Amino acid sequence: MDASMDALLAALADPARRRLVSLLAERPRPVGVLAQLADARQPQTTKHLQTLERAGVVTSRRTGQRRVYALRPGPLRDLAAALGRLADTAEQAGGAQATYDRYGLSLRTERLAAREPGWADGRSFTFHRSLTGRPELVWRHLTEAALLTRWWRPEDLRVSALVFEARPGGAIVQEYRDAEDTDSTGPVVGRAEGAVVEARPGERLSYRLSPLLPDGRPAFTAHVEMALRPTGPGTDLDVHWRMADSTVESADFVAGIEIGFGQSLDKLAATLAADPHDTDSTSPDSTDSTSPDSTDSTSPDSTGTDSTDTRSAK
Repeated sequence: MDASMDALLAALADPARRRLVSLLAERPRPVGVLAQLADARQPQTTKHLQTLERAGVVTSRRTGQRRVYALRPGPLRDLAAALGRLADTAEQAGGAQATYDRYGLSLRTERLAAREPGWADGRSFTFHRSLTGRPELVWRHLTEAALLTRWWRPEDLRVSALVFEARPGGAIVQEYRDAEDTDSTGPVVGRAEGAVVEARPGERLSYRLSPLLPDGRPAFTAHVEMALRPTGPGTDLDVHWRMADSTVESADFVAGIEIGFGQSLDKLAATLAADPHDTDSTSPDSTDSTSPDSTDSTSPDSTGTDSTDTRSAK
């Protein structure tokens, strides 16, 4: 919004001035009548009308001994249109506001359900994506840290540190910051640690991963299995996600699993579709960790956490 809109909003912020605008919407009126109808003193009413006139929403003229004020509908229509555009942006299908609202509903449900340890054990989610690119390329995006950082995150977060050792027993560390915290001055908003269980290149990947609570304890353990299957020029990816060891405090994490992991997989699909023949990355043998905030590789022991966000739970 421009300066004129700001001035109009400031003028309309006062209930007494909004009352005067309502009275003038009915018909032009002199100051004395407006003061009587608004049950206010005339000097105060005059000051309010002068503020509204400076904001451009009313105009006045002197007629004999009276000054008569009238409403200018144009600025109000412009303001309504600007506010309507903001509302349309927030409510666009599949937009960030819709995701926020969906997460809020899930959050309330999970918090009510989290009564005792183990409350969410056995909870499972399944995901399917038909991806562009052969299984060998998809595998690289699933296991090479430099490629994982492109997609393994929800919409409003960015990867600030990542370790993924694609071998049985290999370490996994995820760390996230807010997507708009580009200089890393804000807190770490999510951290998870785990290990690879099975790694069959181009075919099958399984691992366990635990998002951490603010005190460093695991919120729960996710057992994730991924199966890759060639389909002509592309790959079908099926993911089975199962929960164990859930704590009472894990409700906020659980509420974001389906949304957050689904967003990550959508990013993976978009990344592969943009360049299905991408070969610009380091080999698995030369790079298994990355820290976008630093030129140094990040190990599980070198990064701490300040706070935790459910959207980092994968």
